[in-house]
Amino acid sequence: MKVRIGENIPLLLLLLSTTWAQAQITSPIIRGKFGVDADVQNNWFNNGVLTGNDDWYFRNGSSGSSVFVIDTTGAAAITAKYAAGIELTTPFFRKMNYPVHSQLDGSKTLIDAMFVRDYHNIDSTVFASGSNKNGMSPASWSCPQYQGIPNKNDILDAYVHIRREGPTLSIADTLWMFGGVALESNNGNRYFDFELYQTDILYTRGTQAFTGYGPDAGHTSWKFDASGKLTHAGDIIFSADFGGSTLSSIEARIWIDRASLSITPSSFDWTGTFDGAHSGSQFGYAGIQPKTGDPFYFGTANANTTWAGAFKLVRADNSVVTSFETNQFMEFGVNLTVLGLNPATLIGVNSCSLPFSKILVKTRSSTSFSAELKDFVGPLDLFLPPPATAAADIPMYCGAIGISQLDVVNPYSTSVYTWTTSNGHIVGSHTGPSIVVDHPGTYVVTQTLENGCPIYATDTVVITHDPHCTALANNEMTFNGTAANGNVQLNWSVTKNHEIQHFTVERSIDDVHFTLIDTVNSHPSTSRYAAYRLVDDVQGLRTSYAYYRIKISARNGEVQYSKVIKVALSTGAVTGVTLQPNPVRDRVQIIIHSMADRDVRVKIYDVTGQLLKTLNTQVQQGYSSVSINDFRSWAKGVYTVKVLAGNDVFIDRMILVK
Repeated sequence: MKVRIGENIPLLLLLLSTTWAQAQITSPIIRGKFGVDADVQNNWFNNGVLTGNDDWYFRNGSSGSSVFVIDTTGAAAITAKYAAGIELTTPFFRKMNYPVHSQLDGSKTLIDAMFVRDYHNIDSTVFASGSNKNGMSPASWSCPQYQGIPNKNDILDAYVHIRREGPTLSIADTLWMFGGVALESNNGNRYFDFELYQTDILYTRGTQAFTGYGPDAGHTSWKFDASGKLTHAGDIIFSADFGGSTLSSIEARIWIDRASLSITPSSFDWTGTFDGAHSGSQFGYAGIQPKTGDPFYFGTANANTTWAGAFKLVRADNSVVTSFETNQFMEFGVNLTVLGLNPATLIGVNSCSLPFSKILVKTRSSTSFSAELKDFVGPLDLFLPPPATAAADIPMYCGAIGISQLDVVNPYSTSVYTWTTSNGHIVGSHTGPSIVVDHPGTYVVTQTLENGCPIYATDTVVITHDPHCTALANNEMTFNGTAANGNVQLNWSVTKNHEIQHFTVERSIDDVHFTLIDTVNSHPSTSRYAAYRLVDDVQGLRTSYAYYRIKISARNGEVQYSKVIKVALSTGAVTGVTLQPNPVRDRVQIIIHSMADRDVRVKIYDVTGQLLKTLNTQVQQGYSSVSINDFRSWAKGVYTVKVLAGNDVFIDRMILVK
């Protein structure tokens, strides 16, 4: 499906250089239901209201069917600090307002988005004056600790958004990349690059160096077989030149071995350009163009003063403004499908993969691709939800085999989870964040980002069985413990005392690794019932909780284990927190179990670590419920819930769905 909105907008088709011809559109336009008009507000296009038009931020009253892609949580707090002169030079970023790979209203798939505010004026993410070039390895780039740069090269804010123009993974649903850059200067020619990496490239300010770059002269090269079919995807770069008021040229390049220029790719054509670190380089960036005559690039600068977004704009002199000056904000869209870079068209790359994972935004000193590099933002990390981590509520069957529930403890709402086992048994469904099993064995959960995608992550849960262990409940045993004055008093009773040889008492501080603390012989009595008591000195333990279990050895050699009990070592400690329900739609109850009446604080954070809500309350001894029901205006996604009670801290994940 291909949605085209605003087809009646006049288009200006330009030919690029004489070296290679390529159509591009430099008038405001809508593609993939997203406005490419050098404006950041949804339901607004080309200086007028237009409902159904997606964009970076929400501003206009009625949203209609449109969405805004940047999470604006915390914007009011940030701009309030700006008004007070606080954190004006502090960079930050915001992720997408939706979980990655979210499918909306059957007409679009939002893959990811990010907004980044850079350092400015005296910057710590810049290239040193000299010979830093696009064709060089990132290992050779020189980046000083602090350096001022010309206004026309000074990045203030950068934006990136990837979406598919439809709900499926078919080639018909066009893959788009949108970007935006706000520079300090709003006049003269401006030159910038969006470089897309296969590897997990990273810049460390402490060492002023890049790491994690590709194996082929600092990049990852594209590889083809003799017929031109792609066998391995590599790095990409989009280089843009903006004149005083509009896009003047654009070039797309991919990193290759120079020898690949003799091969005719099946998905795109070469333009004839090739630049590496020097004239004789084996590896370099080669220009590509579509095999069709369709335009692949759309871009423009703001022709009028326009709103700068929910986080305002901080200029190089630390002044805070609410609007971009004319020609200060440049926005573009790249049709990756037309260009031949849609993974659905590339052999060896699954249709829901993307041909990159990190983005670095850079500025150049002139129009030449090999011109001196100036400022940069990133590398930015995209498309990475949390990898699945799984656990079982009963990891060992003691004696009899029963039922155990396996859960993905950090589920992501748009991911697909599939469970398999080679020697166990799954009861019911094999898909979803939770399953039920009734047999010991090894269980593997596989996470994919969407149906039909390749494996993104896996985790393994092993359930064991000890046939010589007898469940304590079958032997009518009680077991509890209380802490006071640096000691834990353990009390237990049994109903078959005359058959027991001795008790082995074990302690743990992590509920995983247990150590022996004492052995207690059974009372020499013919009575079937007996009670026991043991005091454990815990003054030297630096932990809030201790875990205890008892191994019971019978006279006939049979072994039994008790349940594990958790004892709070601090007075009035909170011993448990549960979210119900989870996933959450508009209301959640936080169930808190406490050993005494006490004050607690609840904090909820988004995926970027931004604090969204704080609630102070009191809980009573036993179980208490804290209800929160104001999530209607919150974006879908994963949130972190933290409950603090004195030195006790509990953390859980909340999944918000609509």
